[in-house]
Amino acid sequence: MRQSELVYKTYKEEPADEESKNAKILIRAGFIEKVSAGIYNFLPLGLKVISNIENIIREELNKIGCQELLLANLHPKEYWEQTGRWEKLDVLFKIKSQTGSEYSLAPTHEEIIFPLVKKIINSYKDLPVALYQIHAKYRDELRAKSGLLRNREFIMKDLYSFHRNNEEVEKFKKIVDKTYLKIFKRCGLNAIETFASGGTFSPYSTEFQVPTAAGEDIIYYCKNCNLAWNKEIVESKNCKICKKATEETKTIEVGNTFNLGTKFSEAFELYFLDKDNTRKLVYAGCYGIGVTRLMGAIVEVYNDENGIIWPKEVAPFKVHLILVNMKDNKKMKKLTSLAESIYKKLLDKKIEVLFDDRKDVTTGEKLTESDLMGIPYRIVIGENLLKYKRIDLKERKEKKYKQIKIQDILKFIK
Repeated sequence: MRQSELVYKTYKEEPADEESKNAKILIRAGFIEKVSAGIYNFLPLGLKVISNIENIIREELNKIGCQELLLANLHPKEYWEQTGRWEKLDVLFKIKSQTGSEYSLAPTHEEIIFPLVKKIINSYKDLPVALYQIHAKYRDELRAKSGLLRNREFIMKDLYSFHRNNEEVEKFKKIVDKTYLKIFKRCGLNAIETFASGGTFSPYSTEFQVPTAAGEDIIYYCKNCNLAWNKEIVESKNCKICKKATEETKTIEVGNTFNLGTKFSEAFELYFLDKDNTRKLVYAGCYGIGVTRLMGAIVEVYNDENGIIWPKEVAPFKVHLILVNMKDNKKMKKLTSLAESIYKKLLDKKIEVLFDDRKDVTTGEKLTESDLMGIPYRIVIGENLLKYKRIDLKERKEKKYKQIKIQDILKFIK
């Protein structure tokens, strides 16, 4: 991608109406734009990060046999009345059509997926089933805050699994829990598996918490067991496994997994015929990852005084190729030719590159924007290439440049 063609806008000053670090930096760097409290537009750079996170999630969930679908976000009132949540759920956005029909905007999808699955599942042979989607959600938060961490409109991955009994739910939940740790690791985060209050059929649900000073949650973390307990369920500050003292830590929740038991199957009369021809309720689990929230958490963890430091797998581009503008036309022509050659070589090797080919921007401005955007590798095409036949290459997380030969670029980046 040529930066001269990229649709974005950076800012020198932080937005005055934002308190959170993630929103301040993402707006300044041209990744998102604020519409209203808890509502953001995602510009091309921001959408590329979201797409990379989504692709990591898809790859890992598909490996464990999950199938992707897309569910309606406009929910008829009667579905929510059937579960008793039309009046009970205080974050429900409710709307009325011109014909007088009432709907909710989806805050979650149990009320839609259970009636759908009822048409698919008949016998034990149809189980287990694991279905997920990556879709927008809407919640009427009383106080939307913390940038991408608590929104009224956001993107979420929700997975639902359906089983013959509670033991099968628990077994699959453990598989999902391990998969979640892989997903967060690939996104650059060391998430902590955290026990939280559970539902009817399980004493615990599982939260995945990322330590950061900007966190809204407090957990008690055992380094010895690499497990934690949410403050809301802690009776003792000692580890429940090894009995050693835990550490109180501020965190951001980026995912959770629940055993739903038969709660929603009862509401929608979701049954299956077992091997002995008896009619039984389907057991279910649900598993969520806040995709936009995860993006915000990554920025809260990976930043410095100059901007974002994206982990490699989620970065909008892998390489930021910067052409230094020179007054000497002969030198400039040669540098431009070399930069174009390197740009093509990287693209041929399927390496995503943002090429800062802008002619009307100073080198200082280019480097400042590069730091702000946080692309993992920066290649500077300038005087050193003409003098010493070497390019300046720097990782965003490092302070110093390395001088390397052109032919070694691919080796270094890979």
